[in-house]
Amino acid sequence: MTTSDSPDTEDPRGAKDDAKDDLSGADDLGGADATGGAGTSGGTDAPGGAGNPSVPGRVPGLSARDEAVLAVESRSWSGPGPKERAIREQLGISPTRYYQLLNALLDDPRALAHAPVTVNRLRRVRDARRARR
Repeated sequence: MTTSDSPDTEDPRGAKDDAKDDLSGADDLGGADATGGAGTSGGTDAPGGAGNPSVPGRVPGLSARDEAVLAVESRSWSGPGPKERAIREQLGISPTRYYQLLNALLDDPRALAHAPVTVNRLRRVRDARRARR
């Protein structure tokens, strides 16, 4: 057995392939996180997930589902029907659960760091609605 065949030796190509495999689960946005909550409890994900600062474009601690919720909200929609359909198809959750997650994200500083324009716009809308009550 050579040193490259040893299971204890890290091959740079193997490490890269492992990281790619770890990220493949990021597309599965429909499942609940381990806490059963909104995914904003501050816990870290599996290696290569949002808790891994070495993954470019990811805010540490913000789950892939949270990022997807913010991405859906940042889009422009022609009406509620297409948006609700996209929420069910892309995220695999009900619109009610989507808005619960979104509301929790508005108070999360990690969400503000990830999508400041979207979060600040939604905070203004929420504050205006509260002021009208």
